[in-house]
Amino acid sequence: MATEYTNHLDMDTLAQENDDFRRVLMTGEKMQIVAMTIQPGAEIGAETHEGHDQVLYFTAGEGEAVLDEERFDVRVGHLVLVRAGVHHNFINTGREPLRIVTAYAPPEHAAGTVHADKAEAESDPNEH
Repeated sequence: MATEYTNHLDMDTLAQENDDFRRVLMTGEKMQIVAMTIQPGAEIGAETHEGHDQVLYFTAGEGEAVLDEERFDVRVGHLVLVRAGVHHNFINTGREPLRIVTAYAPPEHAAGTVHADKAEAESDPNEH
């Protein structure tokens, strides 16, 4: 897997090879790139980032996006912008892992963070 100390990555390969719920790949002063994998029937979990915008690009699978009261399907090639303050969730509605490359501006997680699954992410005292 990639390290925090690079300025370029093969995101397609990294996203397809990532089986972790969350893996921080790159962190700059004002932005962060993270690979996420949501297993079938699972979800990211409803949340709101008050001071962060988030862009999600879907590289595999299919799911449902929920932004405030709006619901819509997402699949490979879709890009979703979640503006700061928007309550949101992403749910894997398919039979295969939902693979996502996401960018936070400014960074949301500690550099180098890896959470194997959602339970580990929720139990991490450094997370929201």
